[in-house]
Amino acid sequence: MNLETVFENTDFVHTSGTKEELQVAVYLKKQCENIGTQVKMENFRVPMCTIKKAHLFADGVEIPCKAFKGCGSGTVEGELYYMPGTDPVSITGAADKVVLLDTSNISFFTYQDLMKAGAKAILFRYGDAHYPNTDIDQRELREDVVGKERKVLCAMINVNEAVKLVKNETKRVCLEVEQNEYEGESHNVIAELPGKRKEWIVLSAHYDSTSLSHGAYDNMSGCVGLLGIMEKMRDKERNFGLRFLFCGSEECGLLGSKAYVQDHKKELEQMVLNINLDMIGSYMGQFIASVSAEEKLEHYIAYMAAEVGFPIAARSGVYSSDSTPFADKGIPAVSFARIAHTSIAPIHSRYDLKDVLSMKQLQKDINFLSNFTERLAKAAVCPVARQIPDNIKTELDEYLFRKRKK
Repeated sequence: MNLETVFENTDFVHTSGTKEELQVAVYLKKQCENIGTQVKMENFRVPMCTIKKAHLFADGVEIPCKAFKGCGSGTVEGELYYMPGTDPVSITGAADKVVLLDTSNISFFTYQDLMKAGAKAILFRYGDAHYPNTDIDQRELREDVVGKERKVLCAMINVNEAVKLVKNETKRVCLEVEQNEYEGESHNVIAELPGKRKEWIVLSAHYDSTSLSHGAYDNMSGCVGLLGIMEKMRDKERNFGLRFLFCGSEECGLLGSKAYVQDHKKELEQMVLNINLDMIGSYMGQFIASVSAEEKLEHYIAYMAAEVGFPIAARSGVYSSDSTPFADKGIPAVSFARIAHTSIAPIHSRYDLKDVLSMKQLQKDINFLSNFTERLAKAAVCPVARQIPDNIKTELDEYLFRKRKK
């Protein structure tokens, strides 16, 4: 397979639920068919919206902004409150204010706390004050963040504008939003290489991008990794079947993998392991394995890497990607990634292009991952125990907003 061709043919923004995301899904399906796998597409619901207008005024002067999708419509005016932290004292000061957070997103518990404190609206900052552009990302107010609380208007502004608001001691702001919210569709692409047993190893990677990004590193690199493993394993003997899951809408809260485990809950007992790829092949960066399973798997990966001469940092934990819904359903999971510094291989921005990737390093990563997959696919029995340790369950509860972090 020509690795660069895949990146060239998906070199455009392809966000959740859009025709561009569907175009990439269809393209990946075709690549799987060319390799010779049984492949299908499954659709699932995703929240969508069309923003008709969004205006932000600071002491009467309009500044550029992008409203969060799904935050509702209306007009809110109030005193600006810059809140650099989320401690109880800072939260208390949000009462009846339009809050400016020093972040580009918000967690479930912070949102719940702000609503209980009486915040009227929320502003976020995006970008780098030293970059030559004034990009503003498009974000959404996720359903799993709102929970049972009320919705408030939310908007993103460039970091330079955020600094000005604080520097100029802005007193009052007014946010106006009008949008049309509706349900759309995203898709999972599922390809199979059956084995002798009726049990499956599920390999996953997401193919959607964020609103400014072409998503080469995050995460077409992972999808190319799946295609590379598929190609290498096509003619190999397999005791366990290999199911390749290309997830849509990961960037909106792991929606594709969550939909998959929900729609296939009757088959979960047949899934013995999830191998997830999220960002590989960068010129620089440490290759990691984040293991949401028994500690023995962490050691096995480290031993194997030492045996074949492939540097890797294996650790136990929950990785913020499509491995998480599998682990939450009791399926042992591991996420592999080559983590580069954002100054070298940025994600969720216009700089996430194939130029940050090394085709040579990507092939090395694929070779190691194929070797790992082949060993497990040929195993007489799956060596990984089907149990999730208590410390991982706690991390899952925290990640999925069921418990606050201590």
